[in-house]
Amino acid sequence: MARRFNSPYQTEPVSALATWARYLALFALVAAVVSIIIIRFGFLELKPALATFFGALGCAALSVLVAFAGFAAIWQNGSRGMLRILFALVLDILILAYPGYLAWQWRRLPAIHDITTDPIDPPRYEALARLRATDGANPAAYAGLYSAEQQQLAYPDIEPVTLDVTVQQAFDATLKLVNRRKWLIIDERPPQPPRMIGKIEAVARTPIMGFREDVVIRVAPDGAGSRVDIRSSSRYFEHDLGTNAARVAKLIDDLNEVAEPSTAPVKKPVAPAAAVQAKERGKR
Repeated sequence: MARRFNSPYQTEPVSALATWARYLALFALVAAVVSIIIIRFGFLELKPALATFFGALGCAALSVLVAFAGFAAIWQNGSRGMLRILFALVLDILILAYPGYLAWQWRRLPAIHDITTDPIDPPRYEALARLRATDGANPAAYAGLYSAEQQQLAYPDIEPVTLDVTVQQAFDATLKLVNRRKWLIIDERPPQPPRMIGKIEAVARTPIMGFREDVVIRVAPDGAGSRVDIRSSSRYFEHDLGTNAARVAKLIDDLNEVAEPSTAPVKKPVAPAAAVQAKERGKR
């Protein structure tokens, strides 16, 4: 039997595993983007959209395995396709990086979804309670003692905000910060006599998936100043991955910064050089 010699213009075949790794990565990217758009804009119910998203993550993980298998095959038989493998791995890393970070947060943080500065008498949802009265949503009532204990262990710095300003000034500063964050305000009640308690109910969204998380803020008198209590809780899911605590802590920091009196040193006017020289001559 005659032996076949390769033509000098003939190239090695492309690894089929490398091609499949690229296809799987592209499919995972499209499925992840589509599912995020569906969840963020509410085109379909949450569960099917989440199932699609987790399916996209599974395809990305499978693409990684196929890419490594393709790399081993290329190493052994010298076939082509290394660029396709690198392309697939880059896409897989982009798809899996943020979910991997969330998985680490899920293991590190307590499984709670309701954060408040006042666990004894937390601000209550009223207007938002109607939006939470849907199938699968967390109840509007505060999560209770277990959540308060876990919050104290994980986020000990979340405490009420006491400000040396009037209730109306504190309410106006809080409302300004809420509007700056572009939260959807559902109810807004300025302080009114005789109790002088203000209240804001708003809906915040998580950065990427756009999950709705409800926020209620209570502004009340505290001696000559005012006290601001904040509550933020996820509308869905038992584990918030730390998003509510981060939101409350950032609002606390911003409120303290807004209410702080200016500490900038007062600059004394500088006298002109000629006046200084004349004054010195007069002293002589």
